[in-house]
This record gives sequence, structure tokens and C-alpha cells, in this order.
Amino acid sequence: MNKIAWITGSSTGIGRALAERLLRDGYRIAVSARSVDALASLSASHPGKVGVYPLDVTDPAAVKQAFAAIESEMGPVDLAVFAAGSYTRDYAEDFDSARTRQMFELNVLGTASCLERVMPAMIARRRGHIAVVASVSGYVGLPGAATYGATKAALNVMCEALYPELERHGVKMTIINPGFVDTPLTKKNDFPMPFLVSSEEAADTIAKGLAKGKFEIIFPWKMALAIRFLHALPHALRFALTRKMLRPKGS
Repeated sequence: MNKIAWITGSSTGIGRALAERLLRDGYRIAVSARSVDALASLSASHPGKVGVYPLDVTDPAAVKQAFAAIESEMGPVDLAVFAAGSYTRDYAEDFDSARTRQMFELNVLGTASCLERVMPAMIARRRGHIAVVASVSGYVGLPGAATYGATKAALNVMCEALYPELERHGVKMTIINPGFVDTPLTKKNDFPMPFLVSSEEAADTIAKGLAKGKFEIIFPWKMALAIRFLHALPHALRFALTRKMLRPKGS
């Protein structure tokens, strides 16, 4: 195969597991994240197959430099997966606009900076595949996830809008909406996580969906069914259910 994939947020979690999976599928991988040591360990495990490009996606100039270096040193990117993101719970009682701004800068604006570089190159070549990692939290407002859910909703709308525009240039677009995945981000959760899957299971599902060229990859199916059902309910019924997710008063 010898295709080139660029994965941001590839030091841990879904990004790391997907890099491992795509390496098994024959890709050469350009990995980017802020954690240089984690990227170096992945490269050491796969000599000659992994290019390390440390990157903070919230720095547009750094994104531009990293993408130019990848294309110059490894070749044209066939598949770009933007998985860099953060998650912090927030509540009405202690809502912090600085935290909101920080999450939007990474989850949304960081992704936009990557899209800004990749889309023109793929459009010019009339080929390529872009995938953005969002979340089922982008489907419906859930207590404790006001900002996180809003960032993921923004990514869903962005990708849906870009899909037909990119399609006419021969470029594929995929939005990835996982449920709960066992990653360093979710390990800090202090509430039940139904239908939790491992990072490896998530990577397998994503890789298969990308190979099929799907627009949306949403999993696991039980969580997808539940969240779509919740989204379809009238607000009165939806709020009756989401009230049950509220944290106890004073906690």
C-alpha cells in the first residue's frame, strides 16, 4: 500500500491506537502531538514507518510548518485524521469562560487550522481523505458537558457543511462520533460510562469505517441508538431524562 496518514493527537487514546492499527494496514504514519516522548516511543517501535512531528495545533504557524514538513519529507498525505482534543467537565454552578475558550481553541480552532492546510493540497490533487474525531456528545446537550458537547457539535456541523464541497473535488470527509472510549481523558470520569469500549476496539471500528468511505462513523451501536433516540425526543421528554444525569446539589 505505502499510503501516508497524518494523525494529530496521536500520543495517547484513540489517536495512538488508530496509528497502531493503520501501521498494521500498511500505512506510513506522520504522528503529531505535544508529547514528544510518546511520539518517539511509537516511532522506535516501528522503525522507518513513523515520522514524528511534534505539534500544538492551537498554533496556526506551527500547523503550517508541520504539514509542509510532512509532505516534503514523507510525501503527499492520503489520509488526515484530526484527533487532538481535550475534555473538561463544566457545570452551571462553576462555569468558567476561560475553560470554554481553551476547549474551543483546541477542539475546534485547532482542527480548523489543520483543515486550512490539508484541504487545499488534497483539492489540488483531487484525492485524499480527511477524518475528524468528534463525539456523540455533539448530538445533544448533556449535564456537565456544555462546552465539550458544543465543541463536538461545531465539528459535526463543520464537516457536514464541507462534505459536498470536498466531494466534488474528489476528496472524502468523515466525522467520527465515539461514545465512551477507555482513554486517559475518560479515566478521570467519576460517573458510569455505559457501553465503554477500549481504544483498540475504537481504532478497529474507525479503520473499517474509513476503508468503506463512510461520512459518519458512530459507535458503539448501543450508544449510537440511545443518543439518537434522546436527540429525537421533544425537549420536555429529553429534559426529563437528562435531569436524571444531574450531579447532586452541593457536590
